[in-house]
Amino acid sequence: MAQTFTHQEIAELAEAFEQHTPQQIIIWAVENFAPNIALSSSFQTQSLPLLHMVSRIHPAMRIFFLNTGYHFWDTLIFREQLTREWNLNVVDLYRDARWELFRRNFGRELPRVDPNLCCFIHKVQPMQRALDGLRAWITGIRRDQTKTRAQARIVELQEDGLIKVNPLLNWRKADVEAYRALHRLPEHPLLQKGYRSIGCAPCTQPVRPGEDERAGRWAGTGKTECGLHTEMFQQKDLDPEEARKKFLVKIEF
Repeated sequence: MAQTFTHQEIAELAEAFEQHTPQQIIIWAVENFAPNIALSSSFQTQSLPLLHMVSRIHPAMRIFFLNTGYHFWDTLIFREQLTREWNLNVVDLYRDARWELFRRNFGRELPRVDPNLCCFIHKVQPMQRALDGLRAWITGIRRDQTKTRAQARIVELQEDGLIKVNPLLNWRKADVEAYRALHRLPEHPLLQKGYRSIGCAPCTQPVRPGEDERAGRWAGTGKTECGLHTEMFQQKDLDPEEARKKFLVKIEF
């Protein structure tokens, strides 16, 4: 029978895991939740240590990739390269088919006019659907990335009972670089062009020397997160027709 955890037990584990290595945390998650567990990854350079660890601890683990339709070709090619070389079990996640007409009509303007809606359609909703029925979700977030992530815990019990596991949470950029150097991991091809944090092409730009590595994400909008790791992830389904009406109002203004 699958083991269940109370909020108190998860809180105690989160505290204890502050002293554990990411590998030890991944092993705990696999032992308790496999096969009902998955990892999500954006296949950025900073994502590689976690991908590398999981590929060696539990090669069969599903790796969810949000195929938004807005990615740089460099990201897609890099993902395919790593999938072959590391024998990864990658599962592409796509927006719901109900949004196809909306996307055909507003796909070009959507990231600029309403980036939150764009992220909900292409990231939040597909991930919600993919995680339904799973017991645990492994992510690569770190506390040093954003103010929101700084408040996260290494293991968290979600409202729906899903356990979110963040093995690299207390790592810093230097830890990522040290692991990459030790294991001679490759880097995303856009890194040397100034792209320090890479998302969808319309919402990502290079950063200047000295700027925060996420300064190129949704620049000038005040937005810092796609919604997977914020309250937006608790948002329920949207009706495409209602979204269309609200979007038209935004375009007019």
